[in-house]
Amino acid sequence: MKFPDMGFGAAPIGNLFRAVSDEQARECLDAAWDSGVRLFDTAPHYGLGLSERRVGAALRGRTGYVLSTKVGRRLVPGDPAPDTEGFDVVSGLRRVWDFSRDGVRRSLEESLVRLGLDRIDLALIHDPDEHVEAALTGAYPALAELRSQGVVKAIGLGMNQWRVPLRFVEETDLDAVMLAGRYTLLDQSGLPLLDACAARGVQVLAAGVFNSGLLATDEPSGTFDYLPASGALLERARTLARVCARHGVTLPQAAIAFPARHPAVSTVVLGARSAEEVRRNAALRAEPVPESLWEDLGFGER
Repeated sequence: MKFPDMGFGAAPIGNLFRAVSDEQARECLDAAWDSGVRLFDTAPHYGLGLSERRVGAALRGRTGYVLSTKVGRRLVPGDPAPDTEGFDVVSGLRRVWDFSRDGVRRSLEESLVRLGLDRIDLALIHDPDEHVEAALTGAYPALAELRSQGVVKAIGLGMNQWRVPLRFVEETDLDAVMLAGRYTLLDQSGLPLLDACAARGVQVLAAGVFNSGLLATDEPSGTFDYLPASGALLERARTLARVCARHGVTLPQAAIAFPARHPAVSTVVLGARSAEEVRRNAALRAEPVPESLWEDLGFGER
């Protein structure tokens, strides 16, 4: 299956870092739909199931979308407590790593219950950094079996590093890789993975294109990979912004457009926590960027 060119990343509406109300989350998802977004990516990890419940509620009754969720972290009952992994939620659920065959099947069944939907289109193995062998021998064969049975349409891997996904691309039959933050205006370290995906026909969903915030505004500030940006990174981002300005392009506009230039990239996935952010991102995605900008930045034509 061919994925839509723009996706909605639903970690922020799982209360990533700070709470988002149900109403605000629904407005965000409705704005994405109205802006033409037709790929929605979520995960059990995002808000201990909160993101999946909100995405499912917004998609119920709609058709023509691609829904992605993830496996590798199952949610099991625990004592009610504030989350300790970056999401502003209090829950009676806790995460457990599980890349086993049975764990993958149970995870997808539980996701469907939270989503309140009857299908998941794309199932991604989520962050197996410390569990590579378990993911290769357990999670991947389980997903491949579910794909052959028509339970899911496509399978893949979602990570914020490129070396493990490259191994999967070389050793398995993936349909997709979601790569966060490793092919951006500031960080092209994931290029070997993208080139391998292009050679093997694996679609890349480029996420984290703002590197967690540094490229999200015309005047760069804030974080890079969720940590305070160093002075050197800030100066690099400011230099990029100045070059963009000479071509009549904003820094976030260039950040969104850049990964889509690689032939392996099918989709740019953008997270948002407000309808205003969604509409801004969609408008920036629609704006053409002159080839002269890429030449000036030293990227040239791919």
